[in-house]
Amino acid sequence: MSPETTPTKLCPTCGTRVSDDASRCLVCGAELGSAEKPAQPGKAVQSSRIPSVTISLPLAIGLLALFLGIGAILVFFALRETPEVILPPTETSTITPSVTASVTPTLVPPTLTFTPEPSPTPQTYYVQVNDTCIGIAVFFGVSVQSIVTLNNLPAACDTLYINQPLQIPYPTPTVTPMPSATLGAAEQTEAACEKVSYLVQANDTLGSIASNYNVPMEAIRAENGLAGDTVYVGTTITIPLCRRNATPGPTPTPTLPPPYPAPNLLLPADGSAFTLADDSISLQWASVGTLRGNEAYAVYVVDVTANKGTTLLDYATDTKYIVPATLRPTDGKVHIFRWWIVVARQTGSDANGNPIWEVAGTASAPRVFGWTGTAAPQPTP
Repeated sequence: MSPETTPTKLCPTCGTRVSDDASRCLVCGAELGSAEKPAQPGKAVQSSRIPSVTISLPLAIGLLALFLGIGAILVFFALRETPEVILPPTETSTITPSVTASVTPTLVPPTLTFTPEPSPTPQTYYVQVNDTCIGIAVFFGVSVQSIVTLNNLPAACDTLYINQPLQIPYPTPTVTPMPSATLGAAEQTEAACEKVSYLVQANDTLGSIASNYNVPMEAIRAENGLAGDTVYVGTTITIPLCRRNATPGPTPTPTLPPPYPAPNLLLPADGSAFTLADDSISLQWASVGTLRGNEAYAVYVVDVTANKGTTLLDYATDTKYIVPATLRPTDGKVHIFRWWIVVARQTGSDANGNPIWEVAGTASAPRVFGWTGTAAPQPTP
Protein backbone atom coordinates (compact mmCIF):
# COMPACT_ATOMS: atom_id res chain seq x y z
CA MET A 1 0.00 0.00 0.00
CA SER A 2 1.62 3.33 -1.10
CA PRO A 3 1.77 6.27 1.28
CA GLU A 4 -0.58 9.16 0.75
CA THR A 5 1.12 12.22 -0.82
CA THR A 6 0.16 15.84 -0.15
CA PRO A 7 0.06 17.97 -3.27
CA THR A 8 2.60 20.90 -3.12
CA LYS A 9 3.65 23.68 -5.40
CA LEU A 10 6.74 25.94 -5.70
CA CYS A 11 6.79 29.71 -5.14
CA PRO A 12 7.89 31.37 -8.39
CA THR A 13 9.78 34.07 -6.43
CA CYS A 14 11.87 32.28 -3.79
CA GLY A 15 11.27 28.61 -4.71
CA THR A 16 9.72 27.67 -1.39
CA ARG A 17 7.36 24.64 -1.39
CA VAL A 18 3.91 25.53 -0.16
CA SER A 19 0.63 23.63 -0.03
CA ASP A 20 -1.27 23.26 -3.18
CA ASP A 21 -4.17 25.38 -2.01
CA ALA A 22 -2.06 28.28 -0.57
CA SER A 23 -2.57 31.70 -2.17
CA ARG A 24 0.50 33.49 -0.71
CA CYS A 25 4.07 32.38 -0.05
CA LEU A 26 4.81 32.09 3.67
CA VAL A 27 8.48 33.09 3.19
CA CYS A 28 8.55 36.00 0.74
CA GLY A 29 4.82 36.89 0.76
CA ALA A 30 4.49 36.67 -3.02
CA GLU A 31 1.03 36.04 -4.56
CA LEU A 32 0.64 32.55 -5.90
CA GLY A 33 -2.23 33.17 -8.27
CA SER A 34 -5.36 30.99 -8.64
CA ALA A 35 -5.98 28.37 -6.09
CA GLU A 36 -7.16 25.94 -8.68
CA LYS A 37 -5.49 22.65 -8.46
CA PRO A 38 -3.43 21.64 -11.45
CA ALA A 39 -4.05 18.49 -13.28
CA GLN A 40 -2.68 15.57 -11.38
CA PRO A 41 -0.19 13.45 -13.16
CA GLY A 42 -0.94 9.90 -13.64
CA LYS A 43 1.40 8.57 -10.99
CA ALA A 44 4.27 10.30 -9.35
CA VAL A 45 7.31 8.50 -8.20
CA GLN A 46 9.13 10.39 -5.43
CA SER A 47 12.49 9.50 -3.93
CA SER A 48 13.46 10.06 -0.33
CA ARG A 49 15.13 13.45 0.45
CA ILE A 50 17.01 15.00 3.38
CA PRO A 51 14.84 17.17 5.55
CA SER A 52 15.81 20.88 5.29
CA VAL A 53 15.18 23.87 7.53
CA THR A 54 14.27 27.06 5.74
CA ILE A 55 14.61 30.49 7.40
CA SER A 56 14.08 33.97 6.05
CA LEU A 57 16.96 36.36 5.14
CA PRO A 58 16.27 39.00 7.86
CA LEU A 59 16.12 36.29 10.49
CA ALA A 60 19.44 34.84 9.31
CA ILE A 61 21.16 38.22 9.50
CA GLY A 62 19.78 38.81 13.00
CA LEU A 63 20.96 35.42 14.25
CA LEU A 64 24.43 36.01 12.77
CA ALA A 65 24.75 39.38 14.55
CA LEU A 66 23.60 37.80 17.82
CA PHE A 67 26.20 35.03 17.58
CA LEU A 68 28.98 37.55 16.84
CA GLY A 69 28.05 39.72 19.84
CA ILE A 70 27.92 36.74 22.21
CA GLY A 71 31.31 35.54 20.94
CA ALA A 72 32.92 38.97 21.46
CA ILE A 73 31.58 39.15 25.04
CA LEU A 74 32.90 35.69 25.83
CA VAL A 75 36.35 36.50 24.43
CA PHE A 76 36.51 39.74 26.44
CA PHE A 77 35.78 38.05 29.75
CA ALA A 78 38.09 35.18 28.92
CA LEU A 79 41.05 37.49 28.29
CA ARG A 80 40.26 39.56 31.37
CA GLU A 81 40.16 36.63 33.77
CA THR A 82 43.06 34.62 32.25
CA PRO A 83 45.86 34.46 34.90
CA GLU A 84 49.44 35.35 33.92
CA VAL A 85 51.44 32.26 33.13
CA ILE A 86 55.06 32.36 34.39
CA LEU A 87 57.26 29.82 32.69
CA PRO A 88 59.89 28.23 34.89
CA PRO A 89 63.49 28.83 33.82
CA THR A 90 65.04 26.16 31.67
CA GLU A 91 68.33 24.51 32.36
CA THR A 92 70.17 26.77 29.85
CA SER A 93 68.86 30.02 31.32
CA THR A 94 71.25 31.96 33.59
CA ILE A 95 69.86 34.03 36.44
CA THR A 96 72.23 36.92 37.29
CA PRO A 97 71.41 38.57 40.60
CA SER A 98 71.56 42.35 40.54
CA VAL A 99 73.56 43.56 43.52
CA THR A 100 74.25 47.29 43.88
CA ALA A 101 77.16 47.88 46.18
CA SER A 102 78.12 51.36 47.26
CA VAL A 103 81.86 51.40 47.77
CA THR A 104 83.79 54.66 48.28
CA PRO A 105 87.40 54.14 47.18
CA THR A 106 90.11 55.72 49.25
CA LEU A 107 92.90 57.20 47.13
CA VAL A 108 96.30 56.94 48.72
CA PRO A 109 98.87 59.14 46.93
CA PRO A 110 102.05 57.27 46.11
CA THR A 111 105.21 58.29 47.83
CA LEU A 112 107.66 59.69 45.28
CA THR A 113 111.29 59.10 46.08
CA PHE A 114 113.74 61.31 44.18
CA THR A 115 116.78 59.38 43.08
CA PRO A 116 119.47 61.70 41.73
CA GLU A 117 121.15 60.54 38.57
CA PRO A 118 124.84 59.75 39.00
CA SER A 119 127.16 62.37 37.61
CA PRO A 120 129.35 61.21 34.74
CA THR A 121 132.97 60.52 35.53
CA PRO A 122 135.17 63.53 34.63
CA GLN A 123 137.48 63.09 31.70
CA THR A 124 141.22 63.47 31.97
CA TYR A 125 143.15 66.01 29.90
CA TYR A 126 146.92 66.47 29.80
CA VAL A 127 148.20 70.03 29.60
CA GLN A 128 149.95 70.93 26.35
CA VAL A 129 152.33 73.73 25.47
CA ASN A 130 150.84 77.27 25.79
CA ASP A 131 147.65 75.90 27.38
CA THR A 132 145.77 78.16 29.81
CA CYS A 133 142.81 77.49 32.07
CA ILE A 134 140.52 79.77 30.10
CA GLY A 135 141.55 78.16 26.82
CA ILE A 136 140.90 74.66 28.19
CA ALA A 137 137.56 75.79 29.65
CA VAL A 138 136.42 77.25 26.33
CA PHE A 139 137.55 74.16 24.43
CA PHE A 140 135.55 71.79 26.65
CA GLY A 141 132.62 74.17 27.16
CA VAL A 142 132.95 74.40 30.95
CA SER A 143 133.75 77.18 33.37
CA VAL A 144 137.22 77.96 34.68
CA GLN A 145 135.92 77.74 38.25
CA SER A 146 134.79 74.13 37.74
CA ILE A 147 138.30 73.13 36.59
CA VAL A 148 139.88 74.98 39.52
CA THR A 149 137.54 73.37 42.07
CA LEU A 150 137.79 69.84 40.68
CA ASN A 151 141.61 69.90 40.54
CA ASN A 152 142.26 71.95 43.73
CA LEU A 153 144.10 74.62 41.77
CA PRO A 154 144.72 78.19 42.96
CA ALA A 155 142.14 80.80 42.00
CA ALA A 156 144.48 82.40 39.44
CA CYS A 157 145.02 78.99 37.80
CA ASP A 158 148.61 79.91 36.94
CA THR A 159 150.41 76.74 38.06
CA LEU A 160 149.85 74.59 34.98
CA TYR A 161 152.77 72.58 33.58
CA ILE A 162 153.18 70.39 30.53
CA ASN A 163 151.60 66.90 30.74
CA GLN A 164 149.80 67.84 33.97
CA PRO A 165 146.64 65.67 34.25
CA LEU A 166 143.49 67.71 34.73
CA GLN A 167 140.03 66.40 35.56
CA ILE A 168 137.56 68.08 33.18
CA PRO A 169 133.85 67.88 34.18
CA TYR A 170 131.26 67.28 31.52
CA PRO A 171 129.50 70.49 30.51
CA THR A 172 125.99 71.14 31.77
CA PRO A 173 123.59 71.32 28.81
CA THR A 174 122.17 74.78 28.47
CA VAL A 175 119.69 76.25 26.06
CA THR A 176 121.49 78.24 23.39
CA PRO A 177 119.83 81.65 23.04
CA MET A 178 118.61 82.67 19.64
CA PRO A 179 120.91 85.14 17.90
CA SER A 180 119.81 88.74 17.98
CA ALA A 181 118.24 90.10 14.84
CA THR A 182 120.39 92.39 12.72
CA LEU A 183 119.33 95.98 13.31
CA GLY A 184 118.75 98.25 10.36
CA ALA A 185 120.43 101.62 9.95
CA ALA A 186 117.34 103.52 11.16
CA GLU A 187 116.92 101.29 14.23
CA GLN A 188 120.61 101.57 15.09
CA THR A 189 120.51 105.36 14.81
CA GLU A 190 117.37 105.54 16.95
CA ALA A 191 118.86 103.27 19.62
CA ALA A 192 122.07 105.32 19.76
CA CYS A 193 120.32 108.73 19.96
CA GLU A 194 120.84 110.38 23.34
CA LYS A 195 117.58 111.68 24.83
CA VAL A 196 116.58 113.51 28.01
CA SER A 197 113.19 114.06 29.63
CA TYR A 198 112.04 117.60 30.50
CA LEU A 199 109.12 118.60 32.76
CA VAL A 200 107.35 121.62 31.32
CA GLN A 201 107.34 124.55 33.76
CA ALA A 202 105.24 127.71 33.91
CA ASN A 203 105.89 130.27 31.13
CA ASP A 204 107.64 127.58 29.03
CA THR A 205 107.04 127.48 25.29
CA LEU A 206 108.18 125.01 22.68
CA GLY A 207 110.46 127.67 21.22
CA SER A 208 112.12 128.45 24.54
CA ILE A 209 112.71 124.77 25.28
CA ALA A 210 114.16 124.21 21.80
CA SER A 211 116.43 127.26 22.22
CA ASN A 212 117.69 126.10 25.64
CA TYR A 213 118.69 122.67 24.31
CA ASN A 214 119.73 123.91 20.83
CA VAL A 215 117.37 121.36 19.24
CA PRO A 216 115.02 122.27 16.35
CA MET A 217 111.35 122.62 17.23
CA GLU A 218 110.48 120.22 14.41
CA ALA A 219 112.63 117.51 16.05
CA ILE A 220 110.86 117.94 19.41
CA ARG A 221 107.43 117.86 17.77
CA ALA A 222 108.28 114.71 15.81
CA GLU A 223 109.78 112.97 18.84
CA ASN A 224 106.72 113.63 21.06
CA GLY A 225 103.99 113.49 18.39
CA LEU A 226 102.85 117.08 18.97
CA ALA A 227 100.32 118.51 16.54
CA GLY A 228 101.35 122.13 17.20
CA ASP A 229 103.67 124.33 19.21
CA THR A 230 101.60 124.24 22.41
CA VAL A 231 103.02 122.55 25.50
CA TYR A 232 101.21 122.16 28.81
CA VAL A 233 102.54 122.74 32.30
CA GLY A 234 103.28 119.51 34.19
CA THR A 235 103.72 117.31 31.10
CA THR A 236 106.98 115.53 30.33
CA ILE A 237 108.47 115.76 26.86
CA THR A 238 111.52 114.04 25.37
CA ILE A 239 114.38 116.10 23.96
CA PRO A 240 116.46 114.29 21.28
CA LEU A 241 119.93 115.66 21.92
CA CYS A 242 121.31 113.88 18.86
CA ARG A 243 119.32 116.34 16.72
CA ARG A 244 121.05 119.45 18.09
CA ASN A 245 121.92 122.28 15.73
CA ALA A 246 125.53 123.11 14.92
CA THR A 247 126.91 126.11 16.78
CA PRO A 248 126.92 129.09 14.37
CA GLY A 249 130.20 130.82 13.81
CA PRO A 250 132.11 132.88 11.30
CA THR A 251 133.98 129.85 9.89
CA PRO A 252 132.39 126.97 8.00
CA THR A 253 134.22 124.46 10.21
CA PRO A 254 131.52 122.41 12.00
CA THR A 255 131.58 122.22 15.76
CA LEU A 256 132.95 118.89 16.96
CA PRO A 257 130.30 116.77 18.67
CA PRO A 258 130.80 115.63 22.24
CA PRO A 259 132.51 112.26 22.75
CA TYR A 260 130.44 109.41 21.35
CA PRO A 261 128.92 106.88 23.79
CA ALA A 262 130.24 103.35 24.01
CA PRO A 263 128.93 101.15 21.16
CA ASN A 264 126.66 98.30 22.14
CA LEU A 265 128.16 94.98 20.97
CA LEU A 266 125.64 92.59 19.36
CA LEU A 267 127.30 89.53 17.81
CA PRO A 268 128.88 87.14 18.55
CA ALA A 269 127.68 86.52 22.10
CA ASP A 270 130.25 86.76 24.86
CA GLY A 271 132.08 83.44 25.26
CA SER A 272 131.08 82.02 21.85
CA ALA A 273 133.22 79.19 20.49
CA PHE A 274 134.09 78.75 16.81
CA THR A 275 135.40 75.53 15.29
CA LEU A 276 137.39 74.51 12.25
CA ALA A 277 134.23 74.84 10.15
CA ASP A 278 134.27 78.63 10.62
CA ASP A 279 136.60 80.23 8.09
CA SER A 280 135.81 83.76 9.30
CA ILE A 281 133.99 85.47 12.17
CA SER A 282 131.53 88.36 11.80
CA LEU A 283 131.56 91.08 14.47
CA GLN A 284 128.49 93.33 14.78
CA TRP A 285 127.59 96.29 17.01
CA ALA A 286 124.92 99.01 17.25
CA SER A 287 125.40 102.43 15.71
CA VAL A 288 126.16 105.38 17.99
CA GLY A 289 124.83 107.89 15.47
CA THR A 290 125.71 109.37 12.11
CA LEU A 291 129.48 109.52 11.79
CA ARG A 292 131.19 112.30 9.89
CA GLY A 293 133.48 111.89 6.94
CA ASN A 294 136.63 111.84 9.09
CA GLU A 295 135.24 109.40 11.67
CA ALA A 296 135.10 105.62 11.78
CA TYR A 297 134.78 102.67 14.18
CA ALA A 298 138.11 101.35 15.44
CA VAL A 299 138.02 97.52 15.74
CA TYR A 300 140.45 96.00 18.27
CA VAL A 301 141.10 92.20 18.35
CA VAL A 302 143.65 90.69 20.75
CA ASP A 303 144.81 87.04 20.87
CA VAL A 304 144.85 86.49 24.64
CA THR A 305 146.21 82.94 24.38
CA ALA A 306 149.23 83.95 22.29
CA ASN A 307 149.86 86.96 24.59
CA LYS A 308 151.07 89.13 21.69
CA GLY A 309 149.27 92.35 22.54
CA THR A 310 147.05 93.95 19.92
CA THR A 311 146.68 91.40 17.15
CA LEU A 312 144.45 93.45 14.83
CA LEU A 313 143.47 97.14 14.61
CA ASP A 314 141.28 98.17 11.70
CA TYR A 315 138.73 100.90 10.93
CA ALA A 316 135.21 100.46 9.55
CA THR A 317 132.49 102.94 8.65
CA ASP A 318 129.82 100.22 8.86
CA THR A 319 128.59 98.50 12.03
CA LYS A 320 129.91 95.12 10.89
CA TYR A 321 133.42 93.73 10.50
CA ILE A 322 134.62 90.37 9.18
CA VAL A 323 137.61 88.95 11.03
CA PRO A 324 139.91 87.60 8.28
CA ALA A 325 140.90 83.96 8.16
CA THR A 326 144.55 84.95 8.46
CA LEU A 327 143.94 85.68 12.15
CA ARG A 328 143.05 82.05 12.87
CA PRO A 329 145.73 80.24 14.94
CA THR A 330 147.77 77.57 13.20
CA ASP A 331 148.89 75.47 16.16
CA GLY A 332 145.76 73.29 16.23
CA LYS A 333 144.66 74.60 19.64
CA VAL A 334 141.86 76.80 20.94
CA HIS A 335 142.82 80.47 21.24
CA ILE A 336 140.85 83.05 23.17
CA PHE A 337 140.35 86.42 21.45
CA ARG A 338 139.19 89.65 23.12
CA TRP A 339 137.58 92.41 21.00
CA TRP A 340 136.00 95.84 21.51
CA ILE A 341 134.88 98.86 19.46
CA VAL A 342 135.45 102.63 19.88
CA VAL A 343 134.79 105.64 17.66
CA ALA A 344 137.95 107.23 16.24
CA ARG A 345 138.47 110.54 14.39
CA GLN A 346 141.15 111.26 11.79
CA THR A 347 143.05 114.41 12.71
CA GLY A 348 145.69 114.42 9.96
CA SER A 349 148.34 112.37 8.19
CA ASP A 350 151.93 111.51 8.98
CA ALA A 351 154.97 112.05 6.76
CA ASN A 352 154.22 108.82 4.86
CA GLY A 353 150.63 109.82 4.16
CA ASN A 354 149.12 107.41 6.69
CA PRO A 355 146.09 108.78 8.57
CA ILE A 356 146.45 109.76 12.19
CA TRP A 357 143.54 108.63 14.37
CA GLU A 358 142.52 109.67 17.86
CA VAL A 359 139.82 108.29 20.13
CA ALA A 360 136.55 110.24 19.87
CA GLY A 361 134.35 108.38 22.34
CA THR A 362 134.04 105.74 25.03
CA ALA A 363 135.18 102.21 24.27
CA SER A 364 132.66 99.39 24.47
CA ALA A 365 132.79 96.64 27.07
CA PRO A 366 135.09 93.91 25.73
CA ARG A 367 133.87 90.47 24.75
CA VAL A 368 135.73 87.21 24.18
CA PHE A 369 135.35 84.29 21.77
CA GLY A 370 137.25 81.08 21.19
CA TRP A 371 138.57 79.93 17.82
CA THR A 372 139.98 76.47 17.12
CA GLY A 373 143.19 76.69 15.10
CA THR A 374 144.26 74.55 12.21
CA ALA A 375 146.93 71.96 12.80
CA ALA A 376 150.40 72.82 11.54
CA PRO A 377 151.41 70.83 8.43
CA GLN A 378 153.55 67.78 9.23
CA PRO A 379 156.96 67.55 7.53
CA THR A 380 157.14 65.04 4.71
CA PRO A 381 159.60 62.22 5.55
